[in-house]
Amino acid sequence: MASLDSIPSPAYALLVTSAATVIRSRRIAFPEGIREGTLIFRDGRIAEAMPGGAPPTGGALEDLGDRVVMPGLVDSHVHVNEPGRTEWEGFETATRAAAAGGITTIVDMPLNSIPPTTSRAGLRTKKDLLSQKAPRIDVALWGGVVPGNADQLGPMIDEGVRGFKCFLLPSGVDEFQPASEADLRRAMPILTERGAVLLVHAELQGPIDAAPRDGDPRRHDTFLRSRPREAENEAIRMMIRLAREFGCRVHIVHLSSADMVEHLTLARLQGTPISAETCPHYLTFESGLVPEGCTFYKCCPPIREAENRELLWAALREGQIDMVVSDHSPAPPSMKHLESGDFRAAWGGISSLQFLLPATWTEARRRGLPLERLPEWLCTAPARLAGLEGRKGRIAAGYDADLVVWDPEAEFRVEPAGIHHRHRMTPYEGRTLAGVVKATYLRGEKVFESGAFPGAPGGRCLTGASSPDYS
Repeated sequence: MASLDSIPSPAYALLVTSAATVIRSRRIAFPEGIREGTLIFRDGRIAEAMPGGAPPTGGALEDLGDRVVMPGLVDSHVHVNEPGRTEWEGFETATRAAAAGGITTIVDMPLNSIPPTTSRAGLRTKKDLLSQKAPRIDVALWGGVVPGNADQLGPMIDEGVRGFKCFLLPSGVDEFQPASEADLRRAMPILTERGAVLLVHAELQGPIDAAPRDGDPRRHDTFLRSRPREAENEAIRMMIRLAREFGCRVHIVHLSSADMVEHLTLARLQGTPISAETCPHYLTFESGLVPEGCTFYKCCPPIREAENRELLWAALREGQIDMVVSDHSPAPPSMKHLESGDFRAAWGGISSLQFLLPATWTEARRRGLPLERLPEWLCTAPARLAGLEGRKGRIAAGYDADLVVWDPEAEFRVEPAGIHHRHRMTPYEGRTLAGVVKATYLRGEKVFESGAFPGAPGGRCLTGASSPDYS
């Protein structure tokens, strides 16, 4: 990659004077590592990404000193819940929270909205809504696999959907029914032929039905025993078998049980096209320390024991887990049954979109992991999963000028006043996290800076039949 010093003077002058912005930092996350360098934006993309060299003398130079410049995060697991359940979240609040957290692209899950994204008509409804909403950041859309919609998968792929989510047990909403193995056997050949990925909420109902129901419902360990890891383990074994049989790309969402890491690793070594993600709440919290009655910690699969958490970190360190995403799944406080503190009755889902970067970094730093690991986990791998790897998730010439500028040494306390989700209820409240986001750029324009959201919303819907730039 060329340095500034190696560019002939006339060409360099033309490059700089035609650029909207020139950014300089001593810590830029280039694909080859974090180092000093300069970035030049033009027409919303990175025109040049140059490690080393002297800063330019022309153009609008912004010297960021020691602040880290990373690709804008890509969060491929977000429940926005609009249309139909906008009182749970919504594109306006979700994309503001994302921008405040350094996220420049989210991929919205197909359930919890009404209609769900399980048909061409449902997909078009959501795309039409996005064209009216003008989100703060870019949004892509997953489709859904449910019983009886195999004939809709091809039409949704034609509309630009790159992958489909399914549940193997009840999702919690009637509009998104669980897929049986027979349903998957109808869907997977279509996805294989069209090159689409199947995202799986991997829990089976049988082990849950057989689990104990006794115990104090205000205690998280009572809920944990009612949602045993064998439900997850059996589901993942089934998906490894089906992925191998059909050659269909399968992605296990929100991996919670560390039991299955070696199984997934072996399957990949044998050529099975399967990958996995985990989430900051599984990497941060432990079941034994969840306060009694604090139902905003409830999620499915559940937060598990401290030993399990450390095994997930070991798998992430070794590359056996591919990425970290938020699984932002909010709901109104009334659905969390905070008054009774009943984990059995509470809606399962954790609000964490805004804290994906600092929560992950806080725990990574505590375990001695370097900054260099974050871009792959939080940017590059999720972009690849969502079919956006040609434009998102890397700092390189030709990519969108989507960036997060942040201070990894600075710390902050999570307080409700600083939360931009629609509902400010989160298990991170009161925790001190490392990593303060200073600015977020979308296609070279600041969409967040020092607590403010400058400019008009400029996010786009990236899911469309006419989106060749994202192929």
